[in-house]
Amino acid sequence: MPIMVIRRGNPLYVQEPSMTQQPRYQNPFFQASTLPYQAPPFNLISEEDYNPAIEEGIRAYLAEVDAIANQVAPPTFENTYAALEQSGLLLKRVMSIFGAMASANTSDTLRGIDEHQSPKLAAMNDAIKLNSALFNRLQKVYEGRNELSLSAESRRLIDITYQNFLLSGAQLSPADKQQLSLLNQEAATLSTRFTHLLLDAAGQGALAITDPAMLEGLTAAELAAARRAADEHGLQNQWLLVLQNTTQQPLLQSLSRRDTREALFKASISRAEKGDEHDTRRIILRLAQIRAEQARLLGFADYASWALQDQMAKTPAAALDFMRKIVPAAKARARREAADIQALIDGQGDGFELAAWDWQFYADRVRKNKYDLNDAEIKPYFPLNQVLEQGVFHAASLLYGISFTPRADIPVYHPDVKVYEILDQDGSPLALFYTDYFQRDNKGGGAWMGNFADQSTRLGTRPVIYNVANFSKPADGEPALLSWDDVVTLFHEFGHTLHGLFADQEFPSLSGTATPRDFVEFPSQFNEHWADEPSIFAHYARHYQTGESMPDVLVKKIEKASRFNKGYDMTELLAAALLDMHWHALEETRPDMDVAAFEAASLDRDNVNLPYVPPRYRSSYFQHIWGGGYAAGYYAYLWTQMLADDAFDAFKERGGLTEENGRDFRHRILSRGNSQDLEKLYVNWRGKIPAIEPMLNYRGLKDD
Repeated sequence: MPIMVIRRGNPLYVQEPSMTQQPRYQNPFFQASTLPYQAPPFNLISEEDYNPAIEEGIRAYLAEVDAIANQVAPPTFENTYAALEQSGLLLKRVMSIFGAMASANTSDTLRGIDEHQSPKLAAMNDAIKLNSALFNRLQKVYEGRNELSLSAESRRLIDITYQNFLLSGAQLSPADKQQLSLLNQEAATLSTRFTHLLLDAAGQGALAITDPAMLEGLTAAELAAARRAADEHGLQNQWLLVLQNTTQQPLLQSLSRRDTREALFKASISRAEKGDEHDTRRIILRLAQIRAEQARLLGFADYASWALQDQMAKTPAAALDFMRKIVPAAKARARREAADIQALIDGQGDGFELAAWDWQFYADRVRKNKYDLNDAEIKPYFPLNQVLEQGVFHAASLLYGISFTPRADIPVYHPDVKVYEILDQDGSPLALFYTDYFQRDNKGGGAWMGNFADQSTRLGTRPVIYNVANFSKPADGEPALLSWDDVVTLFHEFGHTLHGLFADQEFPSLSGTATPRDFVEFPSQFNEHWADEPSIFAHYARHYQTGESMPDVLVKKIEKASRFNKGYDMTELLAAALLDMHWHALEETRPDMDVAAFEAASLDRDNVNLPYVPPRYRSSYFQHIWGGGYAAGYYAYLWTQMLADDAFDAFKERGGLTEENGRDFRHRILSRGNSQDLEKLYVNWRGKIPAIEPMLNYRGLKDD
């Protein structure tokens, strides 16, 4: 799953600073890059360049907006709405790169800049969104929009921008604007602080092991990675089990010792709840309170009601109703899976009741018993580069006619990063694509997509896109071998890339992935389906040493096991999404509120309180909602599963993986960004509203 920050409103674009405004030294951000696609000149950028570029970007942006708001000419679409779209080039340029580095390659310096600038950026945003003179101009154009001769995209820009200003408090009284601005700045500071604390908590919370007997069950590669992690942290003759951002940890599947599994699981769930300097609970309680106060100022019952105004779901009630319809099937499936696991535990005479830290280990053994499938058997057929180039890229080439060329001449920010140029079917350039796949201590957890540069026909810019993941880095000279989940992650993140790659919008704030949260995950989850499409699978699933195709018997095992553990997967996702919605339905919090008790009550309320299926994220390390852009929006992963699975059914009905289907999907969905009403966009392509039944089927929630 990706961690994508989708912010309301226009991207931050500003005019170039004049020569008299430039500092005396040559800051690489003060002019557009001369590299292909205006790619970031990482060979020229130093950490000391960010702060002055952000400061100048803020100053220039505010000056630009002030000029738009106070011009003498009557308001028109071009001198108001379009002018806003064309403002902020410097700030956009620096923040697109700084934001990427702060997430994927951070440092103490970058973290300090982030904490220093976050409230300033929030104040700048408020100075724009709460500018009465600017809003008056926007409102006059909005009120006369039906008399204007505009393109459909221009009308969409008016609607989206005007709604955004309304939802940001443009019509509040001066006193309420001042209060809202203070809350916004505090929220920005706390969200940034949460992200930094969480990264520290994960690093400090890693489980150090001194007795190799405690690591029974790990492969030689896993042991080597743990020893390497310990060495990097100065722990001699030890093994360090590092934490990923989710509740469950991948190594729990392999560890034979129950006491080690329990210790690793508890290290995971308690990473940010130790009462130390990395504890995040006070921050999230204050953030929840701030968000409730923001919503109240803006005239909404709670934050969720405000946040869903511009989403496909529209209301918290609709999102909750959708999720609650899935709960019974998911929970029933999870209970059947738990019964199978408990039967195995009892059959082995192990003499204990299934706990959360046992699930991954014994579920893997149930899978082996039921389907005779072992991860160690399949990983040699999934070397990273092969899956990427012969799987992910190959599927995109067949569907959309694009091709990929490595670009070793483009500067990168880390030796692990690779760059590809993507060309259209006629050989014309489309985009640059960066990959950064290996885990590092200074990288946030999870996987995500982002843009170094956005597409815009008005600005004459093409997309520069990156995918980030946290796969285990192999020893020197060895290939990175992926699990099946890792394979699916590659396809997922590249689905986001396709959404940004094919963008064909005039205005940057409507381009590519700049859509509501409960649409943006649709292309990525749809793209997952090609991972196990037989012709694609056969093309990339080859042994890294022999080059031989995966044997049919092993392929059939994977097919039979494809719906295994789906009750668990859906229940942990539902638990997290419902927890998110309950946090953002609060009207107030108290500083002494018990976070764990609130979690338990929330899970009880929606009947997803299975003790052996914890939420995918607990509150204290739920980066998506406290440090990312998914507050009251984590349900989007479920909502878009419905869209993705219904869409894949449409492909099957129309002939499956064909160039015609790909071309149609590209031009009618992937290339449209947020330039049209998204519900209508989907229905016009599909021919009907999305159905939930394909989701229940593909996600293994129907009866076997």
